[in-house]
Amino acid sequence: MMSYSPDFECLFGIASEQHGHFARAQAEACGYRTNLLTHLTRSGRFIRVHRGVYRLRDYPTYPREEVVAGWLAVGKDVAVVSHESALDLHELSDVIPNAVHLTVPRSKRNLPKLPGVTIHTTTREMGPADVVTRDGMRVTSVARTIVDAADWGTGPEQIEMAARQALQRGLTTRKRLERAMSNRSQRVQSLINRAMEQMPI
Repeated sequence: MMSYSPDFECLFGIASEQHGHFARAQAEACGYRTNLLTHLTRSGRFIRVHRGVYRLRDYPTYPREEVVAGWLAVGKDVAVVSHESALDLHELSDVIPNAVHLTVPRSKRNLPKLPGVTIHTTTREMGPADVVTRDGMRVTSVARTIVDAADWGTGPEQIEMAARQALQRGLTTRKRLERAMSNRSQRVQSLINRAMEQMPI
């Protein structure tokens, strides 16, 4: 429900679930109109991170702030954190993402071009088994993450390490990995099969 007077408690409640960040539409729902947002940003109470995305100045820092900010800027109900950014969130492999990786449906148009953000499009529908919540964000599941990263071109040694770690920690199963890679290239299937062969049955 739209509020007509600024309600900081409302805004703080939303921002605290997003590591101190919020989108303009979320602020407006808490009674912060555009002119007030502009004023509070100029005065330094809010920090503008991307167009339409802000951060509470005094909120504790989060090590992956660029990920949550990019995710909000593209659209929290549209975008899913994926590929190497999702590997990092799942703490798989030791890959260091050189950008924030997000996946959106290919049908989406007019997405913002953001510095440091790589947007992947897909025609493969994200079902309930493909998306999980991690650190308050929508993130591709472990199996989908490994397969997407392999498909995109993440180093083979990183993919094999991620698959082995995921299986060792019980974060996914052989069946889920097999299902996720079933419609991918032979290269991707060979990579993941090689990792699974190194694991005890």
